[in-house]
Amino acid sequence: MQLPVHDHPPDSAAQRAADWRRFRRAAGVSAAFVAVLAVVYAAQSGFDARLFAVAPGSLSGLWGLLTAPLLHGSPEHIVANSAAVLLLGTLAGWVYPRASLRGLPVMWLGSGLGAWALGAPGSYHLGASGVTHGLMFLVMALAVIRRDRAAIAATMIGFLFYGGMLLTVLPREPGVSWQSHLGGAIGGIVAAWLFRRLDPVAPRKRYSWEIEEEIAAAEAERAAADREQFEPGAPEDVPVLWHRPDPTEQDRGTVLPFPPRERR
Repeated sequence: MQLPVHDHPPDSAAQRAADWRRFRRAAGVSAAFVAVLAVVYAAQSGFDARLFAVAPGSLSGLWGLLTAPLLHGSPEHIVANSAAVLLLGTLAGWVYPRASLRGLPVMWLGSGLGAWALGAPGSYHLGASGVTHGLMFLVMALAVIRRDRAAIAATMIGFLFYGGMLLTVLPREPGVSWQSHLGGAIGGIVAAWLFRRLDPVAPRKRYSWEIEEEIAAAEAERAAADREQFEPGAPEDVPVLWHRPDPTEQDRGTVLPFPPRERR
């Protein structure tokens, strides 16, 4: 038995070049952000990082909403977050560049607000892990909302390496800011809903049953149009071509008298 082979959407040289440029741009921006994290971490020895971290419940700790994702507490911490930024940032920026760019402030502030609102008083929260969780949930939410092949493939790749982020939004390990993870994840979902239509829909492969359904629908519409054209309508819709003359305007004629017959 030989099954029919369906053609894929045309992939022109211009489209491949555009995809490659988008990938290089996303990878370059992610690498540049990792370089910024490395520079900030190298400069942390000259100041107290707690001054720029998120301090839950404190008005002065709100400044950390802007600076906390740039700070890290250890080399292991920055290496782990840098790897996540490289992979998830490249995936999100490659598949949905516009939604990722517009959603980055939402995820950035969401991670800090989650730590500020849910964190224990007296604690300090820093690190880019909340933003990486936002990128992961952004791609996942877009795959659910838009249901296109690109987002589903990106979600599968991200889930292969960072599927544990589904659990790290809950309290598991001491010293890990699950509050910023949860805030970043919520920010990613909100950004996916707000900016779900910014990026164009990629062409998808059409299957034979979809074409058959369209042909059947077109034939049904054509048959309905034929019925309306050739079948007679309702009696009240048929035009009247002859009207009985008004007896008041014309003579109704003359009645001839007949003489009575004689009886014998």
